[in-house]
Amino acid sequence: MSGWDADRYQRQFGFVSAMAGGVLELLDASPGEVVLDFGCGTGELAARIAATGARVIGLDSDPAMVAAAARRLGEANTLLADGHAFRLPEPVDAVFSNAALHWMPRPGQVVGCVRAALRPGGRFVAEMGGAGNIAEILAAVGAALAEAGLPEPASPWYFPTPAQQAALLEGAGFRVARMEYFPRPTPLADCPDGLADWLEMFGGSLTAEVPAALLAQVLARVNELAAPWLRHGGEWFADYWRLRFLAVADPPATGRVEYPPGRRRGGGELLG
Repeated sequence: MSGWDADRYQRQFGFVSAMAGGVLELLDASPGEVVLDFGCGTGELAARIAATGARVIGLDSDPAMVAAAARRLGEANTLLADGHAFRLPEPVDAVFSNAALHWMPRPGQVVGCVRAALRPGGRFVAEMGGAGNIAEILAAVGAALAEAGLPEPASPWYFPTPAQQAALLEGAGFRVARMEYFPRPTPLADCPDGLADWLEMFGGSLTAEVPAALLAQVLARVNELAAPWLRHGGEWFADYWRLRFLAVADPPATGRVEYPPGRRRGGGELLG
């Protein structure tokens, strides 16, 4: 997706970064490492990774997001690039990604680029939408559009099952060390118009063909249809399912991660 409103993203959808503690813990960045934040958005998580002493490069395909990230990381540490076709001048120790991979519709090209960006034994750590993500939202949108006599649009997202994502990674030369799949109903605390706000930020392509005169009516109907499932105690929720994984690039025959000199293992050996 392009054309993000970076200011609104930070103001209303800060939960995207705020709920990333688990994937940051899985990354476990250390001083001296070089980490690529792939789909860095406004750079909030990149700055948290940099606070560990790692050097962080933020990459995103949206100019507004890269500009926001550059204010945190510096222009020299940000890169505007398509996630399907990017190259780095030198391999990195880890590639980190949060809530970005599902926006990239050609995942085979994406994981190929990520593998090429990593040194042998490097880590690919990510969290993304998994199978069933926003199923209730999509059902409500489809029903509201049908009632208005409009066709249901194609989904712009890639929401794989754990098996699909593992097969994709293994086919690109990774060994999957950890794969977690879990529901995470997410409060939309800063969205007074509920799913209408969510759709305006994330689902613009779903309503792109709705005539301007009908848009408010369609969005209101989406809220009505989804409310029994996604509105509880006066608060709206997004029905997220998340896929979180750690994969290792071309690991040695021992199956152990090759940590950079001085890197702490922390939490035990992931690969067993």
